[in-house]
Amino acid sequence: MTSQTGHGDPKLHSLVPSTQTLPLHNSIPPELVSRFDPVYVEYYNKYNAGRLHTHEVPIQDYRKDPSRYTISYGRALGPDIFSITEQRCPVDGGEITIRIFEPAPKFQTETGLPKKRAAYLNFHGGGWVFGGLQFDHEFCKRVVDGLEGECVVFDVDYRLAPENPFPIPVEDCWAVFTWIREQKTEEFNLDPDRFAVGGASAGGHLAAVIAHLCRDAGIPLKLQILTVPVCDMHNTFTAEGHFDRENCPYESYREMEFAPALPAARMAYFHRMFLGVPRPMASRDDWKISPMLAANFEDLAPALVSTAELDPLRDEGEVYAAKLQRAGNPVELYRYNGAPHLIASLDGIMEGGQLYNRRVIAALRQAVVDGR
Repeated sequence: MTSQTGHGDPKLHSLVPSTQTLPLHNSIPPELVSRFDPVYVEYYNKYNAGRLHTHEVPIQDYRKDPSRYTISYGRALGPDIFSITEQRCPVDGGEITIRIFEPAPKFQTETGLPKKRAAYLNFHGGGWVFGGLQFDHEFCKRVVDGLEGECVVFDVDYRLAPENPFPIPVEDCWAVFTWIREQKTEEFNLDPDRFAVGGASAGGHLAAVIAHLCRDAGIPLKLQILTVPVCDMHNTFTAEGHFDRENCPYESYREMEFAPALPAARMAYFHRMFLGVPRPMASRDDWKISPMLAANFEDLAPALVSTAELDPLRDEGEVYAAKLQRAGNPVELYRYNGAPHLIASLDGIMEGGQLYNRRVIAALRQAVVDGR
């Protein structure tokens, strides 16, 4: 039988269906994949790639059902401790919850009275928009356990933007600090001269501001733990809250503009939610938004500063550490190579997160136990 096919253009006859794919939404840029710890790449590709970041969800939808949009993994369980309770702290316009992590009391041999304990105040991350007491619950238990009865940890559920924009989160954290120091030392048997503060990302920003406020008020502070901290919003974003790629002084922002976990667009969103559009007019309080702009860096608390290699905030954290050091303040600075912005909360899967925990506990021990 004579063939009835193939009499036209051979090129057209040889066409076959092609397979064409596109990168998943929020996937790791190809040029960055090899730089990340492969364990993180594996987990990110499994749980994050192809899914929305929370800043891409309308805030009213997120508030209705956070569990629908929140992706969480990688946090190691902390050891159980003697006591975990909650109290309400009065703040301007209401009350906020403080979660309190206590070790079993220790007693003085001579008197039989309980020994005084240090206090560590923790401020969670989440861009001043997301997060809460669930963020650092395991970390707070780990700190109490690691300091072996010498420290009470207070986790602060400050109010969130955009419903409660700047300066409310800052004011909440300062109100809690003064409330604990002035009204709760007897109840929790605290030494008011052995306080420390700390947090990651937005929490690192809040801890840095509290450290300045303590110095200005003449209140002793033993340590500030600044983990992947936000230090400079003014020089990175326009007043309208857009990433100023051309004028940003931190190369890590351009290098990591599309990095997973915290792309520049997510930080720009946090800027708009926290500060409004446009952000507040220039004032003497700008340093409370951008601690990098503080006029005085002298006589601040010793600092443990941690940055992540593959984080847009890397360079500003390291510049801030250098400013602290130049002003004569003791500083320990560590950069976690191969790590994303979320390194502190990935201690269940990344060695860098486990090393971070050990360094925090060691720094706290030196500051509030050995150095008392």
